[in-house]
Formats: sequence, C-alpha cells, structure tokens
Amino acid sequence: MNIIVTSLVVLGSIAIIAAVILFLVARKFAVYEDPLIDQVAEVLPGANCGGCGYAGCRAFAENCVKTGKLERDYCPVGGTDVMKRVAALLGVEAQASEPKVAVLLCNGSSACRPKLTTYTGVKKCSIAHTTYAGETGCKFGCIGFGDCQVACAFDALHIDPTTGLPVIDEDKCTACGACTKACPKLLLQLRKKGPKGRKVYVACKSQDKGAIAKKACANACIGCSKCVKECPFEAITVTNNVAYIDDTKCRLCRKCVAVCPTGAIHAVNFPVKKDENV
Repeated sequence: MNIIVTSLVVLGSIAIIAAVILFLVARKFAVYEDPLIDQVAEVLPGANCGGCGYAGCRAFAENCVKTGKLERDYCPVGGTDVMKRVAALLGVEAQASEPKVAVLLCNGSSACRPKLTTYTGVKKCSIAHTTYAGETGCKFGCIGFGDCQVACAFDALHIDPTTGLPVIDEDKCTACGACTKACPKLLLQLRKKGPKGRKVYVACKSQDKGAIAKKACANACIGCSKCVKECPFEAITVTNNVAYIDDTKCRLCRKCVAVCPTGAIHAVNFPVKKDENV
C-alpha cells in the first residue's frame, strides 16, 4: 500500500513540475499577435489569390498591421471599398487606385494566323513554350493551351474554341494578375479598366519586322508608326517593331484606331457609331 501511495505522490509531483515548466516555457516563448490582424483579415475577401503580392489575405493583413501603412499595398479583388475599410481600421488614409482589368496582347486568331505545324506534346503553354515556337509562323503569339484559364480562380477567362484565344470576362476579372504570371509569352497584361470599361490598346507583341509579321499574322502590328504620328497626346511608342499605348497618357480619342492598317489596335466598350448616311 505504501508503494502505491509513494508512486502516486512521485508521479503527481512529476506532473506538477512538468506543468510548471511548460507554463514557464510557454510564457517565455509566447508570440504576441495583434488582434487587429484578425479584424483586417475579416474585412478582406478571402480569395487568397496572391494579387496583392503576398501569400494570401492573412499575410496581407499581417503586413498592413505591421507597417501601419497602405502606400504600396492594395487588394485588387476587394478594390477601393475594401481598402477604405482596411484604412479605417488602421487609422490611415486609403490610397486611391484606378481599377484594372486583364487584356490580351494578341489578335492572332486561327482565321488570320495560318497553322504551319501540329504540336503533339503535353497541352500546356508553359511546357510547349520551352521547346516549341508555336503552330504558326508567329513565335510571339498565343499558344492557346489555356494555362491562363486554369490559373484564373474567378472563372473570368476562357479559351474561345473558334479563335483559339482567351476571352476575358471584365465583370468577373479582379485584376489579381494570376493569368499574367501563367502566360509564358507575357501576352496578358493588367491595364486601366477605363471609364465605362473603355480602353484602347495594341493587341500584338510581335517583334518581327513588318513584312514578316504580316505574313505570319494578318492582324499583327507592323511597326509602321502611323499611330504614333496620329496620337495628339504622345501616348504611343514603337519599340522593337511593335507599338505600345501608355494607358496613363491615352485620352481614348481613338484616332490611332482609324489609321492602323492591320486592325492591331483595339478600342473596347465604345458605343457603335451610327451610320450618318442612313
């Protein structure tokens, strides 16, 4: 009987000592987490898309609280409304940011870009790009296997079976940037959404010289510089045989669209002009 009592006393003492040690260790190495992090995280959309540049919404919230600033931080999914709520929690002023949307810098549909070969490898753009220029004469154009579609967590992008090109649903696009990272040819870009969704951009990234580019794709930019001369706002430049429109300078006058000989410049969401002769 004495042995049992002694054993219980010893075991009980060990348990108490262990509990005290664990308590002291826990206090010593306890990591304090600001409750404000949870409040900011609750305001965020929880998409965890990485569009803000952080691993997820929680990481974004932790950085906001840690720095106490929003100068370089922005949640593209939540947009201005969410950032205002985050700013209110942090006691700082929300930074204004124009909404953006993804656009495709390629107009090489199957109808205007003749197919020269057939790819029989794994149907992934990232894999095909490393070993293959593409099935057409334009090595800069869209491969069309849909890596961007897979990367989009918001169902805002789908490959059109007729054209072979991705089509972006602007109402669903959150400008998270996942598709831009997924495209190995960097053909998807985030640009200003523009008033009423209106925007003007060059849907081409071919760096081939005019005749070669036109032979590979009827809709290719041929670097003729007519758009540069026509633009009254100096918003267009031609580099490496392809034009580019700076959306911070463009005033949506569309004069460049009218003079482009190949239709490489796209004007999106503008009202259709009525025929004056009708």
